[in-house]
Amino acid sequence: MKAINKLTLAMLALGCALSAQAATTLKMGMQASVGSVEYTSAKFLADTVEEMSKGELKITLYPSAQLGDDRAMLQQLSLGDLDITYAEFGRMGLWIPRAEAVTLPYVAKDYEHLRRMFDSEFGQGIRQEMLTKFQWRALDTWYNGTRQTTSNRPLKSISDFKGLKLRVPNAKPNLNYAKLSGASPTPMAFSEVYLALQTNAVDGQENPLPTIKTMKFYEVQENLALTNHIVNDQMVIISENTWQKLSSDQQKIVSDAVAKAGEAHTASVKKQESELVSFFESKGVNVTYPELSPFREAMQPLYAEFEEKVGQPIVKQLAAM
Repeated sequence: MKAINKLTLAMLALGCALSAQAATTLKMGMQASVGSVEYTSAKFLADTVEEMSKGELKITLYPSAQLGDDRAMLQQLSLGDLDITYAEFGRMGLWIPRAEAVTLPYVAKDYEHLRRMFDSEFGQGIRQEMLTKFQWRALDTWYNGTRQTTSNRPLKSISDFKGLKLRVPNAKPNLNYAKLSGASPTPMAFSEVYLALQTNAVDGQENPLPTIKTMKFYEVQENLALTNHIVNDQMVIISENTWQKLSSDQQKIVSDAVAKAGEAHTASVKKQESELVSFFESKGVNVTYPELSPFREAMQPLYAEFEEKVGQPIVKQLAAM
């Protein structure tokens, strides 16, 4: 009897071990920090995948650029060292030049317009190149806010930008927005921005409203101009190496979970944006609404230069969507 009990226990232990081995854990890296809307949505995605798969699929999150910046993480996807990450659609312009068009200042009117670009023949072509050249499968893209401008002086019109030391990320669309608006673009690491604003090392910065709140830039900037210059999105990209290792059922679970998380993420960002202007005003921030047509006009040389570079009238085509 004891021998039978021992055999039963051994078989149970082996079964548990095999069950544990059967679970697949995916790694998802991001630059966003814990507490950000991006992290919150990634956590929602991970929880949804685990629930829908009954524990067979799990996602471990690596926030705060633990695995490097977006370029480093995309390279890890190509090599099969990382499974999932975020990246902006327009960021693909680093590798597929025409993709940069979607993030040129004032090309995308709003998220719905950007979404039409993503789903269009143009967008599908970009996504196919991502897949075939780099092993990056874009599962979806989510709304991540529209960029606005804060400053230490009121910005009521484009003329007020003259000489403004404006912190921007070291990305061509943002640099061009600052330069062509008349400001002095000042690239700087994101982690250094608060102190730079506090000490007046720079006069202003530009980011979506939820980011301005999360980073508490309103504590060190008295003015907010609703410039609506760049619409940010957040693609969810999975390594094709990883994707092909998943069963068809697992692929459907991941796709459905990404869509569900995306709906929640986009709704959350839109809700925050609708409430944040009042929040900033309650904190003593002066909110201005500059006329945007002069900004769009100032970008025309950039559009012409870009279309000449890629050899296609892409900006005009995207604007018409």
